[in-house]
Amino acid sequence: MAEISPSAKPFPHRAGNIAKLQYATNWNEDGEEAANRYLSLTRKLYDHMTPYVSMAPREAFLNYRDLDIGINHNGRNSYLEGAVYGVKYYKDNFNSW
Repeated sequence: MAEISPSAKPFPHRAGNIAKLQYATNWNEDGEEAANRYLSLTRKLYDHMTPYVSMAPREAFLNYRDLDIGINHNGRNSYLEGAVYGVKYYKDNFNSW
């Protein structure tokens, strides 16, 4: 992957990546309390792993959506709202594609 420039494709995550992590939580309980409990547990795991992942910026890529990085709040995505998380998914390619 390092042979292909990060700007050559929309997916910029190339050289220097050792692994990709995905945190997923599933539950069979109904209700907001259960949802909050399981999301809280997932965020605790995420916080625990923070020292071991990229931080400048914290990154993600599209097949592993990270809703804590950013979401569309108003249904229609504005450029500024999209840039908050788009730069973290696409790095310098956000404005290119």
